[in-house]
Order: sequence, then structure tokens, then C-alpha cells
Amino acid sequence: MADLADKVVAGARTRPDGKVKVTGGFAVSSDLHMEDMLWGATLRSPHASARIVSIDVSKAELVPGIVAVMTSKDLPAKPTYGLLHADQPVLASDVVRFEGDPVAIVAGENLEACRRALRAIEVIYEVLDPVTDPELAEISPPVHPDGNLFRRVVITSGDPEIQGEIIVEGVYEVGMQDQAFLGPESGLAVPDGKGGIDLYVATQGPHQDHRQLAPCLGLEPEAVRVQVAGVGGAFGGREDFSVHPHACILALKTNRPVKMSYLRNESFVGHLHRHPARMRFRHHATRAGDLVKVEAQILLDGGAYASTSAFVASNAARFACGPYKVPNAHVVATCVRTNNHPCGAMRGFGAVQACFGHESQMDKLAAALDMDPLQLRLRNAMQTGDRLPTGQVVHVPAPVRECLEAAAAFPLPPTAVDNQDGYGLPGGAGRTADPSRVRRGVGFAVGFKNIAYAEGYNDDTRARCLLHQGRATITCAVAELGQGFVTISRQIAKAILGVDEIDLAPASTGLIGSAGSSAASRQTYMSGAAVERVCHEVAARAKQSFAQQHSIDPESLLVDGGFIVSKDGSIRIPIAHACPEPIEVEVYHMHPPTAPMDERTGQGDTDVSWLFGAQRAVVDVDLDLGLVRVVQITTGQDVGRALNPVSVVGQIEGGISQGMGLAVMEEVISVNGLVKNPSFTDYLIPTFADMPPVEVSFIEEPEAGAPFGAKGVGETPSLASTAAVAAAIRAATGLDLPRVPIRPEDIVFAASAKPLSAPQFT
Repeated sequence: MADLADKVVAGARTRPDGKVKVTGGFAVSSDLHMEDMLWGATLRSPHASARIVSIDVSKAELVPGIVAVMTSKDLPAKPTYGLLHADQPVLASDVVRFEGDPVAIVAGENLEACRRALRAIEVIYEVLDPVTDPELAEISPPVHPDGNLFRRVVITSGDPEIQGEIIVEGVYEVGMQDQAFLGPESGLAVPDGKGGIDLYVATQGPHQDHRQLAPCLGLEPEAVRVQVAGVGGAFGGREDFSVHPHACILALKTNRPVKMSYLRNESFVGHLHRHPARMRFRHHATRAGDLVKVEAQILLDGGAYASTSAFVASNAARFACGPYKVPNAHVVATCVRTNNHPCGAMRGFGAVQACFGHESQMDKLAAALDMDPLQLRLRNAMQTGDRLPTGQVVHVPAPVRECLEAAAAFPLPPTAVDNQDGYGLPGGAGRTADPSRVRRGVGFAVGFKNIAYAEGYNDDTRARCLLHQGRATITCAVAELGQGFVTISRQIAKAILGVDEIDLAPASTGLIGSAGSSAASRQTYMSGAAVERVCHEVAARAKQSFAQQHSIDPESLLVDGGFIVSKDGSIRIPIAHACPEPIEVEVYHMHPPTAPMDERTGQGDTDVSWLFGAQRAVVDVDLDLGLVRVVQITTGQDVGRALNPVSVVGQIEGGISQGMGLAVMEEVISVNGLVKNPSFTDYLIPTFADMPPVEVSFIEEPEAGAPFGAKGVGETPSLASTAAVAAAIRAATGLDLPRVPIRPEDIVFAASAKPLSAPQFT
């Protein structure tokens, strides 16, 4: 296995889509076009909460170029959908529950006609007072017939009454973050002329879309096919529907292809964001620095509709104590419904918010103990064989200590205060910063999160391999989001089958069963393992066929890295040439099922495996202007085995940029349920100029059951980067800074800051 794993790594390739992406030639879903195509557009609510008194579309229907105008009364079948619970309307009928709720859709010959038609639709609303404070949600009038509580998760382990010699308490907040992917939501729906439809769409999970879509269209499942179009990033934001039902309904109504593509401002109100959080933590420890107990109350705002809120609450609860030995814990995570924008999956969902809380607490505890923050973390670092607060034993490599030590081992960067040009100082070039008022800070953070689905949710995938005439075709319905499955799957096939010509069939519900969603850092771990299995099976059949053709005892032959060889060394033939007939195999791959959590105690073997990562951040802060420059981030990242090191580094750098953005600049600002910054002019994300040098150290402890020992890495870098940057800013300023993103005014006016509100311990 080690030799074959080395072959996989040695066969690491550049991304097959890399050149066209960086040169602008990659066709994302918004580039789709078809002859006789119509454009579609959506009318959305301008209110966070209102009753719909009436909708008059008569003027819109008269707009030149308009082919169809539809409201809820025109829907063909099931009027609601939802990723886990169908609580979201295809088109609002009687009430709107957030700014952006869809009210009507139009199809026209061009976009300008669609926009004129939207302006011509007359909707009379009775505006209601929105529920926007998550702390009041459970005692407020119900936003939805299903009530205002999505889920409450309680985890209790050990002795809930035990006290530590040293106790620190903190209240923390995390703002609402947008996934900010490159390509806004878009897709093309094409009627097949037989009553069915094909949808080409930017998505993370074509089969989960298909499961929701067919009932909304009133069609049998086989009449609906969802194919992954070019995806310009996702980060969780394409788990839920966007254009899907609207484009398909319009296409079926008009019997013409319909394309829909959001502009950025519609994307901000039309898709889900990261859950904002309010958290209260209390950590107990001995005077020597050993954790005794962790208490946490976490409140998450899920917005108007359910999406993945139940699982985000569970993640926040399960990872609230951090990757540490915690013998006693009491954690309550609650996610509520409000009239704010719906929130769902985003990179590391739930664990990002919790990590900011537990790592802020570790720094506060270190200060109370007069102990180095890194040493406190090392002293309490989780190891393989330890038991989590859920009662589950960590049965896989848990290199928490190794990750921390690797992040700390990189040399610190030189100071920039002597730079006369000002480059590298907070604020950039010129006379913005006074070097004498710039302070440097160093902060550490470590986080962990589960790989794959959890809580009894079956995690499975399928893969098919066709080997014929020296070419392999892999079919697996993995949505390629930039995570690199298009590269890894080819590496695996080449190492096992020894072929250079490898095709990947389109990810489509019409070609193969589900591979699950490209989420939870699971596709390398799950679908990579399926590709490994199916290629081994094809190789085994090729060996059998070769033995039969040549009247050789199959037991005298071996498969070895792309070759069929005899045990005596007299035969060595490439697998691709061993069988003239095509060989096609499909496998179903599933991990042993996980267990649901006990509703009362939160106990259960809920997870398949985990990823660990630690980071050190170095920042310079202008004390007078509150400006921050992140100077360096170093990381020790648990990867299992890095099959494509360049791709892994790219994933780490991308995750760090998003975590850093949440630390110092990224927040969707909502006032009374209305987004005030729905553009990249006002919603800031890190650019090339903001990113510091990132130093990466792989911690490679191959995991049994993973393909050649490899884990996914996509989510973990974003966990610790937010907390590490915040810790470094605190170290530079001496301020508490309990909320992210940390803005200049939070530093300059810290003395007058109001205390944060958070749920009380129960």
C-alpha cells in the first residue's frame, strides 16, 4: 500500500482545469447559452416580514418580449422545498419572511425585458414588525408555522457540578459571513421535449438538488436530470437551491430553455450565509493548567428557513470544547428562526464559531494562570484514544500537539517598523501609520472538525470505471468546486491502472447514483475511496481475463501498480493491454454508520473521523487608527497523506484567507432584517494585497480507511485562522476584543464599547 501511495503522489498533476480558469477560458454556469433561450428573473420581497395583500401581474405581462409571468398560484406541484426540511416556499403566497423571499418569476427574450417586467409587477404588502434579535426569538410570535426553534443540542459529560481552582468566563460574538464565491448563482433549464427537463447548474450536490426538485415540478424522478455546470467556488453557499426551481418551472411553462443568473446584489439576498453567533463560555482549570470543565452556551441565528441549521447547531455543540482533554462538560447550542436572512452551510459550519469561542477562552485562561498560551494548549492537547464530550473515543490519529508545534516552529518575520517607505505597515504606503505607534502581536489557535456526514446520516457514494483500449473513464457524481477531485481521481486511477488517458464523465444524476454533497471535507475521503475501490476491482478483473485468455492460473498472477505480473517474474504486462474487451465496474462505498446523539445528554458515536489544524498569526496594529496588517500565518495541518501537495497548499491558503477575512473585515450588515452592504464595494474580502505569507507544514499520519491514508483539508484552515488573528490583535493591543470581525473602531474606541449580550448558563 505504501508503494502504491507513493505512486499516487508521484503522479500528482497540475489541475486539468487550471489554465483555463486563470486565463478566463473556463465556462462557469453563467456562461451557458442555448439557441432560442429565454432569460429568467425573480421578484423578491423588499421587506423582512410582511403579509402579501395582493399581486397584480397584468402590466408585466404586457411588457414587450415577456413570455411568462408566474406567481405562487401558477406553481405546478409541491410549493415548498428544503435541504433537510421543506419549509421554504418556491414562491411566497401569503407572507414573506425575509428580505429576498421570492414572490414572482418572469421569462423574457432578454434581460432588459425581464427587469422591466419585474418593475411592472404590483405587490401590496402589509408590513409587519420583524423578529430580528435571536435572543428574543423563542418568546416572539412565530415567524413560521413550524415555530422559531430549529434545534437545541445539549451535551453533558462527567460531573456537571465540579469546579476548577481557576475559572474564566467570556462572552463572544461572530458576525454573519458571506461565502463570497467568484461566480454568482446561475443555471440553464432545458425541456427535453418529452415532458422532462435537464438542469445545468452550479451546485455542490446534484442528487440532493434532484431530490427536492422533482416534487416541485410534479415530475417523476427519472424525468428530471441535474448536471453540475462550471462552478466558480461554493464554500457551502451552493448546498441550497437558488435558480433551480424557478428556471425549471419557467422552462416547462414556455417549453423553451431558460437561463437565470444573479447579479452580486441579488446573490447577497438570495442565498444563505454563515450563522452569526452569540456565545458564553466558562472554563475551569487546575492551578497547574489542566482543564477540569468547559461550560458553553451558544446561540445561532438561522434566519427565516431551516437549511442546515440543525446540523450547524450540532457541530457548534460537539466542537465547543476544542481539541483538548476535557473530562467534564456542559454545552448547550441553540439555533433559532428569525426574519433575518437564512443561514446555512459555510466552510467549517458551526465549528468556526465555536473555535473562536474556545480559543479566546484558552488565551484568557493562560493569562489567568500566567502561562504561555502555546504551552497551555500543548498541555491539554487531545491524543488518539481520548474521549470526547460526546463519549466517543478518538480512534484515528489526532496530531494536535504536532500541529501546534509545527505552526510554532517557523521563524518569526522581521519587524516592518523601520521600513521608511511604509510598505508593510498597517494602512500601506505613505504617511498613514506612525511607526512608533505600531505594535506587533502573536497569537495561536487550534481547531478540529468532523470529516463526512454525522449523527447517523448514512454517508455513501458510488463510482464507476470503464477500461477500454488503454483509456479509463471514471464516472462519479462529485461536484468539482475547486477542491481538486478532478485531479485526485485521475492520480488514483493512473497509479492503480497504469493508464495516462483518463476521462471524467460529467457529474450528473442521469449517469450514476449519488456521490453525496461536496461538503464536510468528504469527497477525497469518501469518493476518493470509491474510485480507489473501483479501480482495484477493474484491475482484478483484467487479471482474471488475462489468465483465462492465456490459460494461466490466476493465483500465479499479481496486480502491481498498473501491471499484471507473475510471481516468478516471467510476465509483466500493462493492465491496459491485458484485456481487449471493455471492462466496466461500479461500486457502492459506505463508511460504517454513525450514531445519532442522545437527545438528553448528547452522547453518541456521532462522527466518522476528524481533521485537526493549528495556526500562528503575526499582526501589526496601528494603535491610533485601529488598522491591522496580518504579517504572517503559519500552520500545522493534519492531512493524513497529501496525495497532491500543491492542491493541498492551495486549499489551506484559501481557507486561511476566509478565516482571516472573518477576523478583520467580512460581515453582512443587517439592520431590521435588511442587508445594508450587498456588494463587494461595501462587503470587503481579503485581496492579494491583504494576504500575508502563509507557511505550511503537513502533518502526515495516514488514516486507515481513507484512500491511501488521505483526508480532506478544505474546512480546517478556516477554523483556527479567525481565532489566531484575533488572538494576535489582542496580544498587540492588550484589549479584550470579544467580537469578530474586529474593526478599526473596535480598537480605537474600545474603552467605550458596550458589553456583548449572550445567553446565560442554564
